[in-house]
Amino acid sequence: MQAIAVPKPGGLDTLKIVQREARAPQHGEIQVQVKASSLNFHDYVVVTGLLPTDDGRIPLSDGAGVVTAVGEGVADFAVGDKVLSCFFPAWVDGRPTQPKLIGVPGDHVDGFAAEFVTMPAQGFTRMPAGFDFAEAATLTCAGLTAWRALMVETHLRPGDWVLVQGSGGVSVFALQFARQMGCRVIATSSSDAKLASLQALGAEQVINYREVPTWGQRVQDITGGRGVDLVVEVGGPATLPQSVKAVAHDGCISMIGVLTGIAGEVPTAELFQKNARISGITVGSRAQQLDMLAAVEAGGIKPVIDSRYPLEELAAAFRHQESQQHFGKICIEIGA
Repeated sequence: MQAIAVPKPGGLDTLKIVQREARAPQHGEIQVQVKASSLNFHDYVVVTGLLPTDDGRIPLSDGAGVVTAVGEGVADFAVGDKVLSCFFPAWVDGRPTQPKLIGVPGDHVDGFAAEFVTMPAQGFTRMPAGFDFAEAATLTCAGLTAWRALMVETHLRPGDWVLVQGSGGVSVFALQFARQMGCRVIATSSSDAKLASLQALGAEQVINYREVPTWGQRVQDITGGRGVDLVVEVGGPATLPQSVKAVAHDGCISMIGVLTGIAGEVPTAELFQKNARISGITVGSRAQQLDMLAAVEAGGIKPVIDSRYPLEELAAAFRHQESQQHFGKICIEIGA
């Protein structure tokens, strides 16, 4: 089979097409013909070498495809089933623990930048009805991260306020899920064109953070001094002080991304005076993924796909991600 590997020390110019043997499934495993993947920031730091992995690692954590072989002891899947990967194959249910967060495809083990994968069956769920492979592949990391932020780590009610930052995959999914459950959404971006697109998806209020650098106060003004019940925080150190200003008393900041760095100051006094909390989130469990799939089917949510690239143009897809010009998800289509 054909795959793309990341030679050490990494870098987009070093990605190379390789030939690997497709492995037959053993007990508890399934073999899947991969049809699509999608790009996440986690994948970018792997391929650029910012997150070191084994030499020759096959990247990409998201995968959607068709079961082509089933090992002994597998009852949940049959040849021909359309399946969707899990970001944490060992995290079946319950709260996160260190052992459950091991085995991430494209990082700890080879991922989905390949024509075939053979992995434990518990590392997959069904695909949602009515989705093509690329649409489904957007759900496993970005979709589930947003789902957990809104539906697991806090207790939102219809009419509550949610703030989303930017127009990447997690933020767009968070906007869609929030609107599905009747919440009111404020969106930030540095692009007026992207803000218009976020409004078209249902954002009630938008803020250009370059024009309004103290956007936390603007959020307070919009909400009548109440603040937002949830901030979907993808920026990290540079945006966290404004997120603390924006959050309501007893509100939640879901810390999902660190796009602006890995360390910085936190206005701790304001945070505890508000009795607010910061909840660190890395994707979610298999059980949460199944809940999300039921919700997207019932609610008619469709992923927003910015662009689609063939596997052999993976480096170009990452360069598009690097440019930060995309809106929604960048997908990789694999095979015919």
